[in-house]
Amino acid sequence: MGFWLQLGVSGFRVDAVPFIIEPRPGKEPPIFRFSYLRELHEFLQWRTGDGILLAEANILPEDNLKYFGLDGERMHMILNFQVNQSMFYAFASGDCRPLAPALRATRKHPEAGQWGIFLRSHDELDLGRLSTEQQQTVFEAFAPDEHMRLYKRGIRRRLGPMLGGDQRRMELAYSLLFTLPGTPVLRYGDEIGMGDDLSLPERQSVRTPMQWTADRHGGFCTADKPVLPVVSEGPFGCQHVNVAEQRRDPGSLLNCTERLIRMRKECPEFGWGDYQELRTGTPHVLAVLSTWRRNAVVAVHNFASEAREVVLTIPGAERMPLTNLLSPAHSLPDSHGRHTLALEPYGYRWFRVGPLLDVIRREL
Repeated sequence: MGFWLQLGVSGFRVDAVPFIIEPRPGKEPPIFRFSYLRELHEFLQWRTGDGILLAEANILPEDNLKYFGLDGERMHMILNFQVNQSMFYAFASGDCRPLAPALRATRKHPEAGQWGIFLRSHDELDLGRLSTEQQQTVFEAFAPDEHMRLYKRGIRRRLGPMLGGDQRRMELAYSLLFTLPGTPVLRYGDEIGMGDDLSLPERQSVRTPMQWTADRHGGFCTADKPVLPVVSEGPFGCQHVNVAEQRRDPGSLLNCTERLIRMRKECPEFGWGDYQELRTGTPHVLAVLSTWRRNAVVAVHNFASEAREVVLTIPGAERMPLTNLLSPAHSLPDSHGRHTLALEPYGYRWFRVGPLLDVIRREL
């Protein structure tokens, strides 16, 4: 750790944490040395004040709290597999109802720790937390061929190909990534919708080089033979999907992602606030209200391939307008304090409600 910190690394993804701290695997009951995680934490904080430990611990949410530590003295962040798998079921089925219990199951975390919200990683998409029926729904939608699957519970594809290269659906996914409670974790290449290479074995299919340009090896390197080949054929080849081209296109996925990141930094409520799900009257639309220091924001997402109209009521702010953070399409409440929103297929909205303190004062 000290070696890499000296070279400028900002943090570490701690892989398969339960196996790291189980010195005698196979024993009953297993012995987990959680004190080792605190040693890692203390060493990191001693060497750098802002480094992080991002843990991969694909276990039950209640067990994850042991890896945070009571005061966050072990892992700074833990990847939220429960929410991740529920998101992909929602993408596949259009039904976002399982997301609410997944969020509630992972609500707890120490003040100095946070869940990592992610879409894809450098491993397969693990579906082990879903029911058999839910897994089959996701497989049929995103991995219909057996060679797209791995270990009978995962999908070895990137997000872009799974969503058919549909920018509307990818924008919906990234909007969800940046607005769900927690800290967004973005995999390299996802910001341009990179593809995969299923001719490579197992997990290597999603570990191809970054596609910077349309040049040889995608501008990634000048070697005669890279360790892994760049994706160079098909609609996701580096000739069609690369950073250089998308930087020049105002409507590209890259520029959309940059806009979402900038707006996310202006909305600390998403990452630090408390949250609650709002009723939308349809299983296809998720609305989450996030509040922090008497400020509030609302994120609304339509998972359906058809347009949807929903009616929202903001608790404690029925007379407040909703200011659209991504477009001029603001919303004024009706006489009953309700907002009627029309969402296009895979549409999403970010609204600022305004200081709740002003509402409380007017009511007093």
